[in-house]
This record gives sequence, C-alpha cells and structure tokens, in this order.
Amino acid sequence: MEEAVADCVAALGAVADRDWAGVRAGRLEWSCRETAAHIASDLIAYAGQLAGRARDAYVPFEITLDGTDDGLDPADNTGVLHVVGTAGALLAAAVRTTPRAVRAFHPYPFRHANREGFAAMGVAEVLLHTHDITEGLGGVPYEPPAELASFVLTRIFPQVRPGPAPWRTLLWATGRGDLPGREPVTEWRWCSNPVLPTERLILEGVTPAAAADLAVGGDGGFAWADPGPFEGTRVGAGIAVKQYEEGLFHPEWTMYALVRREDDRAVGAMGFHGAPDEDGRVEIGYDLSEGARGRGYATEALRALSGWALRQDGVRTVVAVVERENVPSRNVVARAGFTRVSEDGTRLVYELRG
Repeated sequence: MEEAVADCVAALGAVADRDWAGVRAGRLEWSCRETAAHIASDLIAYAGQLAGRARDAYVPFEITLDGTDDGLDPADNTGVLHVVGTAGALLAAAVRTTPRAVRAFHPYPFRHANREGFAAMGVAEVLLHTHDITEGLGGVPYEPPAELASFVLTRIFPQVRPGPAPWRTLLWATGRGDLPGREPVTEWRWCSNPVLPTERLILEGVTPAAAADLAVGGDGGFAWADPGPFEGTRVGAGIAVKQYEEGLFHPEWTMYALVRREDDRAVGAMGFHGAPDEDGRVEIGYDLSEGARGRGYATEALRALSGWALRQDGVRTVVAVVERENVPSRNVVARAGFTRVSEDGTRLVYELRG
C-alpha cells in the first residue's frame, strides 16, 4: 500500500502545478482533480470498513477536500496529494492491525472482504486512477512496479488469465488498454475470495496468490494446525494455479481452506476440480492435516460445500472419487449423504444429487 501511494504522489507531484480541475482524467467522466479526490476517499473508506468492522453497509462518513467547513480555502493539488498520502497510511495501518479472520462489508461480489482484499482494492484504486490522471494530463510518465499490479491481479482479479506483463494485463482487465488476441473489456468488476461458514469451520476460498504459495511449500497466508498442509492440499493448490494460468479459475469453484473458528487455524482443504460441466456435474475433493482427523471436520465441510453447490443454478450432481482402501474417506462421503454409483479399478465413485 505504501509503495503504491508513494509512486502515485511522486508521479502526480511532478505536475501539481497544472490545472487538474479543467482536464478530464483519461477515459473517465471525472476531472483529474475529482479523480485524485476519489482515490483519497476510497482509501479512507476502506480503512474505515476494516477499523469499524462494518458488517452490512458502508460506515456512514465521507471526507471533503473543498474547504467548505469553517471558511477554509479549497485544497490545492499539493494538498490533495497530502490527503491521498495520509489516507493511504491509514489504510496500511488498518490492514496491519486487523486480524486475519476479520471480514468487513464490501458489496462486490460476496458482500465482504478480508484485510488482503481491502489492501488489493486500495492498491487497485491508486494504480488505476493515477494512470487515468496521468493519461488525462498527457505526457506524464507512469508505470507502477510489476509486483504491485501482480498483487492486485492475483487477489481480486482471479478470473483474468495472466498476460505478457502484469501492468498491461491490469489495464486491459479494467478497460484501459488492449492485449494481443483478447477482446476489449467494456464491463468489469473485481472479485474477492468467497467464504462459507459452518458450525465449527469457515471455508475460505483460496486466491491464486495463496494457491501459488501453497503449491511450492508455503502456508498460503494461513496458520495451520500441526503438522501443516497435507500433500493433497498442495496438489489441489497446484491444480488451482494451473486453472488460473489457463484462465479457467472460478473463485467459487476452486479450492477452499478449512479454517477452524475456535483458533483461526487451517485444518485442511476442500474444493472442486473445476466449474460444473454441461451436464451439471461437478467433482469435489478434500483432505485434512493429520492432527485434525477423526473429529468430523471433513464431513461437516463436505455437507456444507456440496449442499452449496447443489443450490447453484444448473448443478445436478456432486461427484467424489475415493480410493478403495481409504476407508476413512469412504465413511466421510457416506456420512455426507453420497451414494456409491460405480467403481473404476481401485477407485470408487460416489454421487450426491440435487
């Protein structure tokens, strides 16, 4: 967050002596000044959502840069940038001090986001609207570090297939540029990760960034119950990474970390092998850390996630494939209501129908 804001202030500070109010910001309807004010407003709003633990709506406040209170003069361009820097610092502080498990209200698309989601939204606001302002002013060089654009893409644009460069991809994904071989984008929205609560667990959708970390031996940003992610979790994360790289990553139809409510520790993972097929079938898989087995977590999560899947339009069947010798897993699918329908050598096929 701090790096994104520092780049913004540096780029726009070099042209603070120009007329921002009378110039349109790139392809937006706002002026450059209105766009800069919008950056500050969004950053402070996101900080307020996290700090206020907003649950169902935006915290009802706003900021003004026009000097309408107490007869003050309107802020000049340098003053606007001071507010942007201050708001960015407040959001960074809110992100650092908000517990990992906290989610606060944001309307798109699941009506909540965690601290990482709000950080990514804040960085996106800064990068994209700084681009809009510099484009409107003309001749102002601006290209943020690639890792900032990648941070945004892998957290809140999971459905966007990676392109030749993160910044160009982010501009294309938000209707601000072209990419070879891809149609222009005219409508877009970012997407935070989904969550599904159960009695003892929170099923948290894994972002492409978290999946990439898990696939190479990391923790994916989760604190894990001993002894940590089991091999199946890392394999599933690798599948999610491949889906992302191929543009087939669907946030609701990918991998979920099973996080225990009582201590915010991940005990395993569960997820779909991809989006439902044309016959309304979707396959599900799961595993648990060794120390979390035998407590019913897998059954609880499987009932919740398969039940959620069958409530979605067009989904008729959830499929689980279990190794014949894996008796505990066979018991899990049976307790979750699945019925064995066939076998393929050493593997048994179970189905749950809507």
